[in-house]
Amino acid sequence: MSDRTVSATARLDHGLQLATGADPVPARAKLQGERRTRRARLRISRLDPWSVMKTSFLFSIAFGIMTWISVYLVWSVIGASGLLETLNGLLTNLLASPQDQTQVRIEDYVNTNKVMGVTALIAVINVVILTALATIFAFLYNLSANILGGLELTLAED
Repeated sequence: MSDRTVSATARLDHGLQLATGADPVPARAKLQGERRTRRARLRISRLDPWSVMKTSFLFSIAFGIMTWISVYLVWSVIGASGLLETLNGLLTNLLASPQDQTQVRIEDYVNTNKVMGVTALIAVINVVILTALATIFAFLYNLSANILGGLELTLAED
């Protein structure tokens, strides 16, 4: 039998076995004997700092965008819930004297633009810090992997 015949027979047998609920091992594997799970022991001996820096930069950018959007959503919920008006009334009652009933407004000090600006600034700082830390850790991993050998992984094929 040629390889094409065995291959076609194996595909047909495999399809019939799957349809009938029989053993899903192809005929070619049965001809060669039982299939065993192959295992490979690998060692991560070096991380490329440039690729770690690029990857951590992209992940930190995504994290910064998610942070900015989540702060906007939380701030919108706080504004829609009436919490700021309640705090304005509470502060007016606590700080105002009987002769002077001027309103205290939190929005004069903390508003949406200021909150989102501070959030954007913190996100940019986080991008820089996370990228730098990941790159430094890649260099530190490479130094320790030279001494200790690196991380060992065992991969198995099903």
